[in-house]
Amino acid sequence: MSIDWEPISHITKIDPAEELPLDIECLRQTDLIIVGGSDGVTRENMHRTIQQVQEAAPDVTLLQEPYNLDHVSLEIAGLVDYISIPVVFNGDRAHYLEKHVDLFTEVCRRLEESPDSILPIEDTTGGQHADLVSEIASIVIGEGYVIQNVDSTAATVAGVGSPYSADQVAGAALATEALYGFPVFYLEYSGTYGGPDGVSAAAPYLDETALLYGGGIKRAAQTKEILDAGADAVVVGDCFHDAPDRYLQTIP
Repeated sequence: MSIDWEPISHITKIDPAEELPLDIECLRQTDLIIVGGSDGVTRENMHRTIQQVQEAAPDVTLLQEPYNLDHVSLEIAGLVDYISIPVVFNGDRAHYLEKHVDLFTEVCRRLEESPDSILPIEDTTGGQHADLVSEIASIVIGEGYVIQNVDSTAATVAGVGSPYSADQVAGAALATEALYGFPVFYLEYSGTYGGPDGVSAAAPYLDETALLYGGGIKRAAQTKEILDAGADAVVVGDCFHDAPDRYLQTIP
């Protein structure tokens, strides 16, 4: 099972540590929903938010973007379509490599202890871990990630010291598809509008991988500018939390 990106041009990213708007049925108008955050997120508020979102927009594809394995549970994973694991190219080693080795080391440990404690899969394999891991892999996707706003909380948490140049963005995009085979490349400006230049740099190097842009989208004109530059979809987050009426204007 894989995401069909063809009809997706607008994504809403929801931070479980933030309050939801009073009326979240507007989420039915977006094409895909990501729930995740890097600050103040707990398993409890992750579970609560995903449950509320799933109830409000049951037909919209739903991704969980956990910061660590503590944010994943049997109940949560049963509510989402995919679990997306970001790989921050311009972060420190702990967030580019060590974090993911640690995460999957924990997956292996939990499989050894109790195969049904990690994700919502039924152990019909007679305890064959390779088959169980294959089932897990069917809902886990990798996400090449570049954080361009070095003043953001996300950059601080991920150890991002400087933004990438256009050439480096292009290189990270190419590595995401050609080397790692991830289905998503996410160019993140974390609350500020970065404009189309980074998107224009990355787009020529992506064919099978979806190019997502997030950061500072508040108007329809910005959505159009980013999509015209070659992005497959814009990701809108702060505007959803802070100004739901304006958020609706970002949907193409």
